[in-house]
Amino acid sequence: MTAENAVQGLSIIIGVGASNGVGGALVHRFAKGGAPVLIVGRTAEKIEAVAEEVKTNGGTAYTQVCDVTSPDQVATLFDHAKEYGPLGSVLYNAGNNAIIPFEDVAPEQFEQFWRTGAYGAFLVAQKALKVMAEQGSGSFLVTGASASMRGKPNFAHFSSAKGALRNLTQSLARDYGPKGVHVGHVVIDGVVNGDMVRSIYEGYLESKGNNGALEPSAIAEAFWQLHVQHPSAWTHELDLRPFKEEW
Repeated sequence: MTAENAVQGLSIIIGVGASNGVGGALVHRFAKGGAPVLIVGRTAEKIEAVAEEVKTNGGTAYTQVCDVTSPDQVATLFDHAKEYGPLGSVLYNAGNNAIIPFEDVAPEQFEQFWRTGAYGAFLVAQKALKVMAEQGSGSFLVTGASASMRGKPNFAHFSSAKGALRNLTQSLARDYGPKGVHVGHVVIDGVVNGDMVRSIYEGYLESKGNNGALEPSAIAEAFWQLHVQHPSAWTHELDLRPFKEEW
């Protein structure tokens, strides 16, 4: 099974954390490419709304409620995914963000960021990569952050979880590349135009105009290009930043 099969709609794409924003843009882009998508999230109403949008645009979409920090729910997710055919790609976008001074981070908050951002990725990757290795094909692509490479004030909880995710994908790329499976990491180097950023940085997007934020559709296009690249070579990590932002 090659990446081109997904373009022809012959393998299922699982979008994890795809109820809105970047995750929603990811499943829309892959559906546009001809692949059926399984939209995964914790809230049924939200993922069903995304599925209806995909169908309205001519795509094929299914939904599955899943808490990625639950081993049992992740196992159920992949049991159900078998019903939809071969596994083409998993797009891991689960996670959250918040500005919290380090001294104010409660232990349960720190644990929450790690459980969703790193532990959940481990659970999903373990199930997905087993299937893909048996197929000899597929891709596991994750949403990363520049905070995984350089610290930012009041983001220790987020940066540490994203750093763990980055290191996880680096190791998995080496483990599964020889088995025909592509593990990729898209680093979002900047803020994203969406509700999460507005809730964290009040007024930031408005102050930057068109210069300071990445559009979810641009991030989705980067994921798509990683998925369909030629199988004889692959890119593990992309650093994606707003075109007009200074380096």
